[in-house]
Amino acid sequence: MSTVLIVDDEKNYLVVLEDLLLDEGYKVLTASSGAQALEIISQTPVDTVLSDIKMPGMTGIDLLEKISAIDPDLPIILMTAFAEVDQAVEAMKKGALDHIQKPFDNMDVKRSVARGVERRSLVKNIRHLEIELGSLWGNIIGNSKAMDTVFSIMKRVADTPTTVLICGESGTGKELIARGLHRASSRNNAPFVSINCGAVPENLLESELFGYEKGAFTGAAGLKQGKFEFADGGTLFLDEVGEMSLALQVKLLRVLQEHEFQRVGGNKDIKVDVRIIAATNKDLKEEVEGGRFRGDLFFRLNVVRIDVPPLRDRREDIPFLVAHFVSKFCEKLGRSLKEVDADVMLALFRYSWPGNVRELENIIERALVLCKSATIMPEDLPAELRESPEIETQLDTLISGEKGLTETLDAIEERIILQALKNSGNVQAQAAKALGISRSNLQYKMKKYGLLV
Repeated sequence: MSTVLIVDDEKNYLVVLEDLLLDEGYKVLTASSGAQALEIISQTPVDTVLSDIKMPGMTGIDLLEKISAIDPDLPIILMTAFAEVDQAVEAMKKGALDHIQKPFDNMDVKRSVARGVERRSLVKNIRHLEIELGSLWGNIIGNSKAMDTVFSIMKRVADTPTTVLICGESGTGKELIARGLHRASSRNNAPFVSINCGAVPENLLESELFGYEKGAFTGAAGLKQGKFEFADGGTLFLDEVGEMSLALQVKLLRVLQEHEFQRVGGNKDIKVDVRIIAATNKDLKEEVEGGRFRGDLFFRLNVVRIDVPPLRDRREDIPFLVAHFVSKFCEKLGRSLKEVDADVMLALFRYSWPGNVRELENIIERALVLCKSATIMPEDLPAELRESPEIETQLDTLISGEKGLTETLDAIEERIILQALKNSGNVQAQAAKALGISRSNLQYKMKKYGLLV
C-alpha cells in the first residue's frame, strides 16, 4: 500500500483530502505544518507528498527545497490558490511534480497523486534493479526476456576461463557485458584491459597489443609493455575484433593456442594468463566466407557466444533505461529529478534506435540539459524523434495524447503481460519467470488490469 502525506494548515482541507485518498486505497498521513511533515518523513516511508504552498512559518516551496535535499526522488505536489500561480510556476521549476489549484477538483487530485505514486514506484524498481544487477553485472539495465537470456549466459560463463564472443550492433553495451563478466569472475581483482581494434591504426595495433623492444623501430627509444602484459592474470577485451588485419589475426591465434607471444622486435617468448573476451558488430561467419577473417581464429573466439539484442527488439526495457539515465544525469547536472511527459515516452517507443542504448543515453542527457521545467517535453527531443514514424506495435492505439505517464506505462505494462501470457500458453508461472517477477506479483498486476478471472 502506497503512503501519501498531506500537508496543510487548514484542518478542513486535511479532512477532505484524507477521506478522498483513503477511498482510493492509499495509506494517508497528515501534517499541519512543514516542520511536522519533515519529522514524519524522517521516521516513516512516504511515496508522495501533497502540500499547500501558503502556510505560516515554512511555506510549501520551503518544504519542497528541504525534502529535495533529503530525498530528491520523493514526488511533491503543491496546492495553490488562484492568486499564487507565480509561486506554482516557481515550484515547478524547483522540481515539484505538479500543482493543483484550490478549490480543487477531486479527479485532478486523484490523477496527480496517482502519477506521484507511480513515479515513486518506478524509481524504486529502478533502484532495486540497479542494486540487484549492479552487484554482479555493473550498470547493465534490462528486465526483458531478451536480456534475461543474456544474463543467463553471463551467469553460467562468468567464472570460467572460457573465451567469449559478444555480438551486437554498435551501442548495445558490449563492453558493459565484458566488464560484467570480468567483475563476476575470480579474476575481478586483476586488471580489465580493453582496446578497440578498429580505433587504432593497423600499423600501431600490433605494438599496442604485444608491446615492443627498445630499437624495434624508429622512435622505439625504450621497452614498452603491451595490453597482453598489462592484462596478465585478468581479462583483455578486444572490441571490434573483426577490424583486425589477417596478419595480426595469426599472432592473436598463437596467443589463444599457446598463451605466449613475443614483443615487436623481440625473440623472447612471454607467457601470460589472460582471459580473452572479444566483441564485434560484424557477422564473422560472413567475414570468414569472404576471406577477411580467419576461420581457425573465429572458432577459437566463438567458444561461448552472447548475442546482445538491439534496443528496438527490447522496447519494454525503455522505461527502465530512461529512469536510470534521468537519475544518472540529474545527479551529474545537480538537478532535481525530472518527470517524463507521456508524449516523450511514446516518441521513444516509436523510434527505431539505430544507435541503440548509447543513443538513448545521449538523447536523455541532451533533453535534461535543454529542459526548462520539471518535465521533459517533446520539444526537448531531437527532431528525428519527434517526427519518427510509428512502430509496428501501434502504441498510439493503446495511449491517447491526453493520458499521463502513469496511464502510458500502465498500457505498456498490460500489453507486455498479455504477450508473456500468450507466449507461455497462459501458464502464469512461466509468464512470471519470463517477466522476471514473482507469480504473486503477476497475479496482482493481472487483477489490476482485469486479466484475472
